[in-house]
Amino acid sequence: METPICDFVRKYAESDALRLHMPGHKGVGPLGAERFDITEIDGADSLYEANGIIRESEENAGGLFGCRTFYSTEGSSLCIRAMIYLIMLYARKTGRKPLIAAGRNAHKAFLSAAAMLDADIMWLYPENSGSYLSCAPDARRLDEILSNAPEAPAAVYITSPDYLGNTADIEAIAKVCRRRGCLLAVDNAHGAYLKFLDVPAHPMDLGADICCDSAHKTLPVFTGGAYLHISPSAPELFARQAKNALAMFGSTSPSYLILQSLDAANIYLAEYRPRLRSFLALVENLKDELIGCGYFLYGSEPLKITVDAKKYGYHGGELARILSEKSVICEFSDPDWLVLMLTPENGEQGVQRLKEVLRAITKTPRKEPRMVPSPPITEQPPVFHRAQRVLSVREAVMSPSETVPVEKSRGRILAAVTVGCPPAVPILVSGELIDDSAVSCFKYYGIETCEAVCDS
Repeated sequence: METPICDFVRKYAESDALRLHMPGHKGVGPLGAERFDITEIDGADSLYEANGIIRESEENAGGLFGCRTFYSTEGSSLCIRAMIYLIMLYARKTGRKPLIAAGRNAHKAFLSAAAMLDADIMWLYPENSGSYLSCAPDARRLDEILSNAPEAPAAVYITSPDYLGNTADIEAIAKVCRRRGCLLAVDNAHGAYLKFLDVPAHPMDLGADICCDSAHKTLPVFTGGAYLHISPSAPELFARQAKNALAMFGSTSPSYLILQSLDAANIYLAEYRPRLRSFLALVENLKDELIGCGYFLYGSEPLKITVDAKKYGYHGGELARILSEKSVICEFSDPDWLVLMLTPENGEQGVQRLKEVLRAITKTPRKEPRMVPSPPITEQPPVFHRAQRVLSVREAVMSPSETVPVEKSRGRILAAVTVGCPPAVPILVSGELIDDSAVSCFKYYGIETCEAVCDS
């Protein structure tokens, strides 16, 4: 396994070149990384027209993942937009309506893509879910939905693993999609490492046609490094148009620091499996010990620990604060959940440190909150409801809007989604009516204002 991008940039950094090209720091500065931060000079290739060292590196990554792989320096958000664009091209080529059946817990990048491309969405709601962050579709139920749909969607789009660590049965869902004549696209942002389990559980191994991985979320890659993967069995136009799809939404100045990070990761991944196996054993032991201490854990993703905080007598945010005071920083918390993401880079000492901090927290009876503002610990999260669609996502996003207090938003139509990241999963979707249930959800999660379409 070679690292052509890293090798080229290192050689250039060690030369005595007078840099009369971008970036403006000219290879010097206070961070120390500036000399490796270059642009598309001769020999450096070009990300969206790759035919040199970037193409070679992407082919190395594709060999590891067993598919066609393309780099993104703008995270899975860019890859998601590219996926929707490719699905739209496929729909047009095959004479289909640009309809996508999507799990309701889609990332807001999916909504921005739908707005820009005017995709029509058929939402897939969970039958039972304790959080708007989880929407693992059941293959049997999906088959029923598709069989009863007035028009077959061009693709099914799901998020797996989801933010709380639930993984969908992608293999069963892929079989349903093939039987019903639609493609399967997977937001696998949190699961790049799943390819390297002893029994691979990556979407490309389980029948998905296209997926994205945020390499930076679970692999030793700089923030923004991501992959767009295309299955060998996907429509031919996917691989042929992938670079155009990424360029449609991506910056013309991709980061060569991130590209080097993706390139270097290929060396790491070539020998990753034994290291991952050893670390997963440590995490599994930690999970068993936490359960023995009275913690309730949620989800099935191997490298994620999701604590049902209220069952331990706390809010998720309260547990996050206690951990922070011990210099242990979580990925995400809300009134109900505490999410911790581990990787082999945490090492055995990191696992031990986390165990000591969590074991030192005493389980308490449920009682009124000690953090303000927060709902009472006895209060359950709002039931996931089906909102009324009034406008399409595009119509709502492109309409004039105003910021209104949640208390005064009843009866209005949600405009742009402004939910933060993490988790970047909208409670209500652009174009939907803000009803009593939506207001209750907003208030439960501490949302005080929202963007509403201006009344005509």
